[in-house]
Amino acid sequence: MPAETVNRQWLLARRPRGQVSVDDFARHDAPLPRADLAAGEILVRNLMLGFDPAQRGWMDDVPSYLPPIMIDEPVRGSAVARVIASGNPAYPEGSMVRGLFGWQDYAVAARAGDPDPVPISEDTAPEEALGIFGAASLTAYVGMYDVGRLRAGDCVLVSGAAGAVGSVAIQIARLAGARVIGIAGGAEKCRWLIEDYGADAAIDYRAEDVRARLGKLAPEGVDLFFDNVGGATLEAGIAHIARFGRIVLCGAISGYNDTHAAAGPRNLVRLIPQRAEMRGFILLDHLDRVPSAMAELRQWARSCRIRYRTDIQHGFDVIPQTFLRLFNGSNRGKQLLRIDGVD
Repeated sequence: MPAETVNRQWLLARRPRGQVSVDDFARHDAPLPRADLAAGEILVRNLMLGFDPAQRGWMDDVPSYLPPIMIDEPVRGSAVARVIASGNPAYPEGSMVRGLFGWQDYAVAARAGDPDPVPISEDTAPEEALGIFGAASLTAYVGMYDVGRLRAGDCVLVSGAAGAVGSVAIQIARLAGARVIGIAGGAEKCRWLIEDYGADAAIDYRAEDVRARLGKLAPEGVDLFFDNVGGATLEAGIAHIARFGRIVLCGAISGYNDTHAAAGPRNLVRLIPQRAEMRGFILLDHLDRVPSAMAELRQWARSCRIRYRTDIQHGFDVIPQTFLRLFNGSNRGKQLLRIDGVD
């Protein structure tokens, strides 16, 4: 058991209105949580946190695939943790696990009715467990193959292509024999798409007209559009969707901080003559695919057939600022934070 008696936490202090800010969160010292070991629970100590745009949606009091984070509750988020007390043989003391343990030092896991923590093998670093072998990569895999029905020879468009999901989606499409176009913000990230991830072309949405550039890069249309952005970017993809094309809706980061709901794509009618389809998805509906997807991702990563980047910040006190990096373009790869004082 830990010698500490305090559990540092970052709580959701208020519902964000528009652009999320550090003032939406409050630092709090809580008593150390107690696990019911007799009931098979475990106590974990967070080592590293992962940050995802989806967390912004969980802060709003609206129906979604997960309940909203409650005010004065630790912010929900993914983490890799070490098991420091266990009443469950599946999670021995000293082992590492991944789960939604939140913005805090300690958490109780393996409770009845909660999702099971995911064991982490000893040959997997925390940044790999939250990065290339984490939910973002699995989301890219399922979205491309199961939802998007990726095929060799497809013209594939990926928005948010330099992010944790998009960068893996780009590389999965390339490995499948597709022609791949990525959309990202800034010359540096567009260079990554081509030089590091193998995209055939890249569009800098900050400096170029996305719709016009797509017309030149995909004159016969886009067969598969994997969208992480929404808004005007989604409109541009719809404008250039090929006949019988597929649009996979993974995220809509462009609108997560809007104070009013966007009107939506104005050109949905184009889906009709193109006989195209558009479908949203959530990884939670495809958990049966995780073992096979993870096995293939692991093989690709260990053989250097796919590459990944991580942006690791340090220190418990900068957790909110680290989350904000997702929305101002500061992050360079999967956004992570190593909690101070643990190893």
